[in-house]
Amino acid sequence: MKREGIASDNQPMLAARTAQDEAVSGEPGHAESIQPKALLERVLERENLRRALKQVRQNKGALGIDGMTVDDLPEYLRHHWPKLRAQLKTGTYVPQPVRRVEIPKADGKTRPLGIPTVLDRFIQQTIAQIISAQWEPQFHPHSYGFRPQRSAHQAVRHVQAHIRQGWKWVVDMDLQAFFDRVNHDRLMVRLKSRCHDHDLLRLINRYLKAGVCVGEHTEATTMGVPQGGPLSPVLANVVLDELDWELERRGHRFARYADDCNIMVKSLRAGERVMASVSRFVSKSLRLTVNPLKSAVDRPAKRKFLGFTVSRNGALLKVADKAIDKLKARVRELTRRT
Repeated sequence: MKREGIASDNQPMLAARTAQDEAVSGEPGHAESIQPKALLERVLERENLRRALKQVRQNKGALGIDGMTVDDLPEYLRHHWPKLRAQLKTGTYVPQPVRRVEIPKADGKTRPLGIPTVLDRFIQQTIAQIISAQWEPQFHPHSYGFRPQRSAHQAVRHVQAHIRQGWKWVVDMDLQAFFDRVNHDRLMVRLKSRCHDHDLLRLINRYLKAGVCVGEHTEATTMGVPQGGPLSPVLANVVLDELDWELERRGHRFARYADDCNIMVKSLRAGERVMASVSRFVSKSLRLTVNPLKSAVDRPAKRKFLGFTVSRNGALLKVADKAIDKLKARVRELTRRT
């Protein structure tokens, strides 16, 4: 494994590998039978490390607070991985704070990103691969964001199919500053329902509370999963999986991509009832907030979902006007007037 920059590990593998290989109950919310240490051992397996390093190098990305680049990472791991591995196994590894970056949004405002160091991106990626594989059988089939073999286009087509079947009103829900407001305690409780590996849970919790560097100051992070690291999308799905199964329990037709959710209904009145009841669930159970300025009950042709609008009868699917305007602006930036 030296060619990838990670020292080989001569320690024997666990004799019995449970966790993900054990049978899943098949019903949402039921925990797998997981023996202590099983998941952390899988995080630190050579093949998982190799996949993570390859992914981080492909993603490239901005520098963290230490200034290390993705090209520097393999050589750094070659010299320091045995010590880092020991720290991860003994629970003494402490992640570095993320670097705050503001990126512009279409409405003129900015969205805060938290850029971890390259080393922490690598470790987060190793964790994300295992957590994602463990939770993937649990996730609802109508959740489309940040999952293998799933896309925004599939989510839009799912919405379109229900509109064609007569569900011609949409409850368009946007969660206000979702990634910044995730409740850490509820997230950790949710993770514990399927993971009994105390050391891995402690490491994830340390990443949640690693802090953020704003200028020359470091601020504590008491809530949220900062966008910018590979672990955040997986944790976001763990949080919102609870919403998905609640919508299923209530018999709703819906599609969710990250914090964007469309619920299809047959009338304006039904949509208003659904908006009110689901907003209460989001507030009381998830401790999150539905953004009243970006959420509405309306005809699908008047709402944008993942950059697309759907006609009233579901026959036509077109790129939303705002998405076209954004594309034109980008083309103007990249091309000369001639």
